[in-house]
Amino acid sequence: QVQLVESGGGLVQAGGTLRLSCVASVSFSSIRDMGWYRQAPGKQLELVAGITSGGSTNYADSVKGRFTISRDNAKNTVYLQMNSLKPEDTAVYYCRAQISLTYYWGQGTQVTVSS
Repeated sequence: QVQLVESGGGLVQAGGTLRLSCVASVSFSSIRDMGWYRQAPGKQLELVAGITSGGSTNYADSVKGRFTISRDNAKNTVYLQMNSLKPEDTAVYYCRAQISLTYYWGQGTQVTVSS
């Protein structure tokens, strides 16, 4: 059973920073791609940032230049550094891992940005 545990969410003022972490219960050598998604109230789930096993990254246009995704294979952890946060970044953030053809999700962590 693969488990993903997110942490690092919280309440921050606009312009502030947060760093989210997602720890996997399995070795990263078995994980193909990882990503951070978010869902704001009343809105659809959207991809925020993704990173492949080779380290290639992609970002939603709304977060380019502000967010950075990275992975530490030795710690089985993927991070999302969020800078210059805006109220519209408020959402529940989820970590997702792809192993073979199966996707696994974390439980989510709340990020709230006050204006």
